[in-house]
Amino acid sequence: MRDGPPNPEQLISEIAAARPTTVADYMAAANGHYYATRDPLGAAGDFTTAPEISQMFGEMIGIWIADLWACAGGPAFRYVELGPGRGTLAADALRTMARFGCTPMGVELVETSPTLRVAQLARLPAARHHDEVDALPDDAPLVIVANEFFDALPIHQYIRTVDGWRERMIERKDDAMTPVAGDAPADDAIPASLRNEAEGTIVETTPVSAAIMQRCAFRLARQGGAMLAIDYGYAGPAAGDTLQAVKAHRFVDPFIDPGEVDLTAHVDFTTLARAAQNAGVAVSSLATQGEWLRRLGIDARQASLAKASPSRADELEGQRDRLVRPDAMGDLFKVMAFTAPNWPTPAGFTGDTA
Repeated sequence: MRDGPPNPEQLISEIAAARPTTVADYMAAANGHYYATRDPLGAAGDFTTAPEISQMFGEMIGIWIADLWACAGGPAFRYVELGPGRGTLAADALRTMARFGCTPMGVELVETSPTLRVAQLARLPAARHHDEVDALPDDAPLVIVANEFFDALPIHQYIRTVDGWRERMIERKDDAMTPVAGDAPADDAIPASLRNEAEGTIVETTPVSAAIMQRCAFRLARQGGAMLAIDYGYAGPAAGDTLQAVKAHRFVDPFIDPGEVDLTAHVDFTTLARAAQNAGVAVSSLATQGEWLRRLGIDARQASLAKASPSRADELEGQRDRLVRPDAMGDLFKVMAFTAPNWPTPAGFTGDTA
């Protein structure tokens, strides 16, 4: 008997021994190994996130937090980040917040990767690390940032077959790992609006994401504060296979080299919103990253930086465009905010709520 999900070697052995595994278990084992054993970010890694593209991204988040803090009356609070990468976003945000007199009483990072913890402490030497949300301090309001965090959490996939809905499993076929339909009926796992989709349709669910979101929301409801989630995703329920793998900045087969590629799936923001609302937290409308950054003032910040460094004007414009243009990250990535009862409405969103 083993405790917890298998590591990649155990996973391959079990699949080779004709023991099918769920997509969720496959993703959990593969990503657990992947993030624990490397720094995957930047040109030398497998992918680049928004904070690594430009300081302006973290600065806009810092402005958002400082504005929210001021509107709330300037309370003591803790800055929290889930999956903070190299700590680049936090460093840029905290530097910007300090310009407005907004200094948190602590910087709390939820991170399990030993490699990334070292990188984070190099930029944020006063930060404290936690293995999970439940370990966060309970003595003050929390302002939580989750940028490209939920996309790496395990998803379940279901496929419509001639016999009804079945969970998608991974098994060994012809010396390759292949997704197949499981045996047990799974109709109850499918949202009612999608149950009559055509044969071959795939639907994804994210119970792990919902559980973590709800834990964060319960903390906000008890302690006060707010949370910002930024990720590529959609407003569900929706059908489609969004599981993907990236290695060396290229898309690759997600069922080859588990533990050596970055596995992600698009985030269902409706699921996150429902989990937060069930915990008594207010939820903003869903904005695209491009429109949200422009409402916060990224164009003015780009112009200011270009004026200070004219030789970098084209570079800065390119960075801004990559973050906000609809054909780059601007439309694919979405932003949603969650606020505790009696906390102010955050900037950057329309008046409608999710």
